[in-house]
Amino acid sequence: MPRKQKKGKFKMKTHKATSKRFRLTGSGTLVRTKGGKSHLRRRTSKRTKALFTEMVPVEGSKIVKRIKRLAPYMNEKK
Repeated sequence: MPRKQKKGKFKMKTHKATSKRFRLTGSGTLVRTKGGKSHLRRRTSKRTKALFTEMVPVEGSKIVKRIKRLAPYMNEKK
């Protein structure tokens, strides 16, 4: 049995680094993780380390536009 044809001619490739760093919330806000979480954290205070876990909303319309171009299927539900 032949496979079903996809609509459109081709699929866009997702930029994998972008998809790992950014996430879209349920309300549609683009959020990012904070940098500096991986290593050299022994001298960092516990409070500062705890603040690394928070996700920060991305501000700036041009940056949001660039991220949505790099990860075109980010807003689709899985």
